This record gives sequence, C-alpha cells and structure tokens, in this order.
Amino acid sequence: MLRLLLTVALCVTAAGVHAAGGPLGIDHRLNKDDEHSVWSRGIQKGIFYGLIGGSVAGALVEGTETRFGLTLWRAAESGSLALGGAEVLKKTFTRPRPSQGNDPDRWFERNHYQSFPSGETALATAVVTPFIIEYARASPGVWVLAAIPAYVGIARMKSQAHWQTDVLASLALGAATGYFTSQRERPLTLSVMGNGVFVGLRYRW
Repeated sequence: MLRLLLTVALCVTAAGVHAAGGPLGIDHRLNKDDEHSVWSRGIQKGIFYGLIGGSVAGALVEGTETRFGLTLWRAAESGSLALGGAEVLKKTFTRPRPSQGNDPDRWFERNHYQSFPSGETALATAVVTPFIIEYARASPGVWVLAAIPAYVGIARMKSQAHWQTDVLASLALGAATGYFTSQRERPLTLSVMGNGVFVGLRYRW
C-alpha cells in the first residue's frame, strides 16, 4: 500500500512543482486544461463511472467464490467507503476549489466549497488497491493499475477542481479503504447481512 501511495504521489506532484501554499507548501492552481485534451472532463467522467459500474457489476456477476470475484467485491466496497469518507471530509473542511479562488490556505468557508479531498481520485485509488494487494506478488505487472489514480488526480488538478494536497489526501484515503477491505476474509456487506458467500450470476444460470 505504501508503494502505491509513493508511486502515485510522485506522478501527481510532478504535475506541478511551483510551491505556493497549503499545509505542505505545494498547493498552486494549474492552468485549466480539461476541454479537448487528454485531460478532458468527459474522459474523467468515463473513468469514474466505469470504475463504479465495472467493480459493482463484476462483483455481482463473479460472486465471492473465486479469487477474482472476491477481489472485485473488495474493490466495490473499498470504492464505496472511499466515496463516503470523501463526502464527509468535504462537508467538514469546506475548502474552496482552485476555480473558486487562487488561495490554497482557505479552509472552513461555506458548505458549497468541497475541494478537500478529491472523491474521484479516492475512488480510483480505492478500486485498484485491492487488485494490487492481491496480485502484485505473483504478477508485478498489476502495478500498471496505479496509472489510473495518477491520471485522475492530475486531471482533477488540471480541471482546477482540486489542489495538490486534496489529491494526496485522496490517495491516502483510497489506499486505506482498499487495504481495509483486502484484510477481511469476507465482504463487509455480506458480513452485515449474516452471510459469507455470494454466488455470482454467471454461476446461477
């Protein structure tokens, strides 16, 4: 998990090195670039909804009786926890986005300010982390998945939606939820329901 954080954090901070402010002295507003480039908002949304739909649908189809299926369940639950946690933090810290003013040291403003942290970056990190934890030892190539949260984090900064520390906090949040769900023998959802196994749809018909 630490390796994932360091890998993606290096990619994110490399997107801009002009220190300005914020809690780590690295926050500054990037030039807006999310219209027709590789950082477009349309691509960002496609990844966001693709990760949600892919992890949830994959978990339901595959079930928990296979290694891959159990990892999908962990990814789906991790993503849900990360999004929920990010939403709570947004409402708590009420930090203005870069597009709402070029001052990264403003915190606890008004409820409609929701820059800290990035929910989309947290989700991306949370979904890929269980796969990296599960398969990295036998298949190191799975580390390529770290490119997803790295892309999302940089893209969100290029949309002037988040500061650098928003993204770094999101990486930590997503990695934490991914690690938490990966340490559980059975999905949290099924544990609450009193059942430890979900037979995937592909095995029912």
